[in-house]
Amino acid sequence: MKMKKQIFLIMVILAFIGLPVVAQEAIGGGQEIVSPEIHENGTVTFRLLAPHAEEVRLTGDWMPAEGWVPGSLVMEKDEKGTWTYTTETLEPELYGYAYLVDGLRVNDPNNAFLSRDIATNTNIFIIGGGQADLYKVNDVPHGSVTRRWYNSPGNNLTRRMCIYTPAGYEKSRMKYPVLYLLHGAGGDEEAWIELGRATQILDNLIAQGKAKPMIVVMPNGNVIQDAAPGEGTQGYYKPAFMVPKTMDGTYEETFMDVMKFVESSYRVKAGKSTRAVAGLSMGGYHSMHISRYYPNTFDYVGLFSAAILPDQNTTAKVYLDIDLTLKKQMENGYKLYWIGIGKTDFLYENNREFKAKLDAMGMPHTYRESEGGHIWKNWRVYLSEFAPLLF
Repeated sequence: MKMKKQIFLIMVILAFIGLPVVAQEAIGGGQEIVSPEIHENGTVTFRLLAPHAEEVRLTGDWMPAEGWVPGSLVMEKDEKGTWTYTTETLEPELYGYAYLVDGLRVNDPNNAFLSRDIATNTNIFIIGGGQADLYKVNDVPHGSVTRRWYNSPGNNLTRRMCIYTPAGYEKSRMKYPVLYLLHGAGGDEEAWIELGRATQILDNLIAQGKAKPMIVVMPNGNVIQDAAPGEGTQGYYKPAFMVPKTMDGTYEETFMDVMKFVESSYRVKAGKSTRAVAGLSMGGYHSMHISRYYPNTFDYVGLFSAAILPDQNTTAKVYLDIDLTLKKQMENGYKLYWIGIGKTDFLYENNREFKAKLDAMGMPHTYRESEGGHIWKNWRVYLSEFAPLLF
């Protein structure tokens, strides 16, 4: 018995001795380098310790694009093997960046903050001021985001969506209007939260009195998935840009599964005048078709760089009689049909042609062009402009 007590005492002592060691390993595991360092004048310094690298380049989404990806610039190496680059003054915005170390793309080991876009993780930082203040977590009342599983009979799956409820929802008895906010190709129910800063934008707009308190529903538009990659029963796998059945009409046909769950599970104002649907790229395509396929369901429609393609599948039931159902939607009346597109977006001409179609039909709409292309910078701006117009 005495021997057991001694062994137990030794184990306790060793455990207490080991705790600081483990903690020190965790604390000291990173490099003692500040990167990115944001200066008061809006310039940013990046640093990477890579003494054996022959070339390190910085690539960031503020740089002129080279095809589909941002450009890159060579960093300078000091005598200790630290590579450094300081930008010119950057405008207020949320930015993404990475390093190219001898051609290999790597993330910044000194920046713990990343976002995932399809299968690519990118370091992020914010330069505050102006529009970018909407993307920050400010000292305002905060809403909540819940990951909810719901039954989708149309897809024969139990699926996941993200739902934002405004500050005070839990303690209130009020009923709220609903914005259904849809992601683009390669995205999922996490995209608008992680890349679009939807939570921060809604918190800040509502706190400023610029947008009415609303519930925002962010479903997964990939009908073969039950949830985002790594979050569902399919486990961990590499996300893909386009997956089967994303634009074949199935999502639009089964969208009522989403709405039925929301309207039976949340305190919502279930009526046309208190429903909005909007989305980016593929989600804009879905929003256009959902709103015309159910032509008396939404008073507010937002198409953000909508992927309105001339070679769309016209054999699916959803895509038949497009002009007729648009006309029916117009006759039923609505309060806002909003279109935003970047001037260098590869979908620019498609959206211009769709605008011309609406003009020829006499279908009222708001059309807005912005600088830039098919990028999250534009979609965050579009959401921050669209949300204050709702309800």
